[in-house]
Amino acid sequence: MSPEVLSTPVVDTVKTPDRAHSRARAARRRRIVVTATRVLLLVAVLGLWEVFSRAKVIDPFNFSMPSKIWDQIWTWVTHGTALGSLGEQIWYTLYEALLGWVLGVVAGVVLGIALGRIRFLADVLGPYIKVLNSMPRIILAPIFLIWFGLGPASKVASAVVLVFFPVFFNAFQGAREVDRDLVANARILGASDRRVTLQVVIPSATAWIFTSLHVSFGFALIGAIVGEYIGATKGIGLLVAQSQNTFNAAGVYAAMVILAVVALAAEGLLTFVERRVFRWKPANS
Repeated sequence: MSPEVLSTPVVDTVKTPDRAHSRARAARRRRIVVTATRVLLLVAVLGLWEVFSRAKVIDPFNFSMPSKIWDQIWTWVTHGTALGSLGEQIWYTLYEALLGWVLGVVAGVVLGIALGRIRFLADVLGPYIKVLNSMPRIILAPIFLIWFGLGPASKVASAVVLVFFPVFFNAFQGAREVDRDLVANARILGASDRRVTLQVVIPSATAWIFTSLHVSFGFALIGAIVGEYIGATKGIGLLVAQSQNTFNAAGVYAAMVILAVVALAAEGLLTFVERRVFRWKPANS
């Protein structure tokens, strides 16, 4: 047998699947450890909170305790709230946040791509956008309440102004960061400005845009809640205001827990959609 045959790297070919399986097992073990650690941390925090409240180390009147918060949530689920069923309050807030989020995302993406592609628009509108972005947008909620009343329109407006700016700046930066060689090649092939924008710029900026979507939905919830807290007829924010006015700390925390669950569910849905859209990207280990 020749030396060349003896030197064939058969062992590496055989070991390649084993390495892949080992990496997959290591990734699964890491996910299990991370999930277990998260659960243990949550249990520890809640347990210490409950113990310290019962031992009067912290004031149970102001800080409440996890058991009372759970009782409040269970009461709302089984008997409803003073404003109606809990599901109705969640849907009312979610409707305002979703509508404001969609409008803010659409406006941010369209204007961000437009200013990223058209330098003249960026030069003209850039200073105004920077000034508006520097304003504390939460203070606009009372103004929207005066303009649009106690209905959902004022909460939607608050959500829109909070969502618009992070989405706009990411879309603008994504449009500016497009590979110039791709644009040049598309133009050489005869693509018009519209086709370059639709088929090159927007797909390239999608990763930037999705990054802002994760943050912006939380901002939409904040806008809806703040608007409801200031003045509303329904919603989780109004539950927070009523609980505060009656010194019901458990009610305030219960509303916060409900909002956290809604935000986590929305984050999970966005992550699922992002993975479907970016299936070509390698998964992070």
